[in-house]
Amino acid sequence: MNSPTTNSRHRLLHVDALKALAAQAIVLHHLAAYGPVAETVQSLWPALIDVLYDYGRMAVQVFLVLGGFLSARALAPDGGFAASGAPLALLLRRWLRLTMPFMAAVGLTLLCSALVARWLPELVPESVSLGQLLAHALLLQGVLGHEALTVGAWYVAADLQLFALLLALLWASRRGPRALAPLLVLALAAASLWCFNLDSGLDNYAIYFFGAYGLGALVHWLNLGTRRRWGWALLIMVLVLGALLYEFRGRILLAALTALALTWLQRRHQAGRALLAPGRLADLVAQAGTHSYALFLVHFPICLLVNALFERKDVDSAPLAVAAMAAAWALSNLASLPFYRWIEAPAGRLRLSVTSPRTVG
Repeated sequence: MNSPTTNSRHRLLHVDALKALAAQAIVLHHLAAYGPVAETVQSLWPALIDVLYDYGRMAVQVFLVLGGFLSARALAPDGGFAASGAPLALLLRRWLRLTMPFMAAVGLTLLCSALVARWLPELVPESVSLGQLLAHALLLQGVLGHEALTVGAWYVAADLQLFALLLALLWASRRGPRALAPLLVLALAAASLWCFNLDSGLDNYAIYFFGAYGLGALVHWLNLGTRRRWGWALLIMVLVLGALLYEFRGRILLAALTALALTWLQRRHQAGRALLAPGRLADLVAQAGTHSYALFLVHFPICLLVNALFERKDVDSAPLAVAAMAAAWALSNLASLPFYRWIEAPAGRLRLSVTSPRTVG
């Protein structure tokens, strides 16, 4: 994979920026949620820790919207299914790209858990079975009822399910009119917002999250041209606002605001007004976006190690806890660089051979 620095002028910098901000928010949420460091910092800044704990997790909605946008852009750039390769091959490729770095992160977490279990027994799994590991490798741990072995495991599993669901909709509509695929996505997104997302018992399944993911896909198609664009946009707005009036959910509001921001930023990008001019800052944003998944995966083992060191020192100093939290944040960002280079990037280059027709109708 080419360096993000050398390609920043060709990237969607607004997407990179949103990914980077969301990843940082999620890291801060977990640093505020787990361990004695968070508890000690809370004694100094209770309001800040409460905000990070209550609202930091909502940043995952940004990832859901961006995931739908990027998947639609790759699979159906003009609204109809146009990806090269059979659906099964595409799904296996996605699974491979997600699972290899994810399982590496699970391995790191288990290793760190073994090291810190003496000081942080409440943060490590009591036991790990072969079936549990296999379920994680297949990204079925939530569906099969296994305890997650690392934070964020549910999102990685949801990402694969959402990709598969969008892929199925696009494949099913491939012989219909070009508007059929966006219409099916809109219908399923509306069903998710109005029905399935109201049932927290479904949060191990893609249908629970498809409202936000579908909004991202629709943003891509809305930006393809002007024909009927405003009619589609109005319909989407009515469905989303209606769902929020029916039962307000802050996470859905954030997804809707993310979709609006993404629409505006994408229109600017297409008009030649990129978020940033080529230069050092643009390169840094591109790099931060590129490493966002690695950061998402690798920060929890760092969190465990820093919390264990803090607990081992047996200190009750709020300023020292603040320094420890800042160190955990900085070390997590540093660790994402080699994790991306040596694990995530090579996984993205792997391919699985699947016997299937080369092209699809």
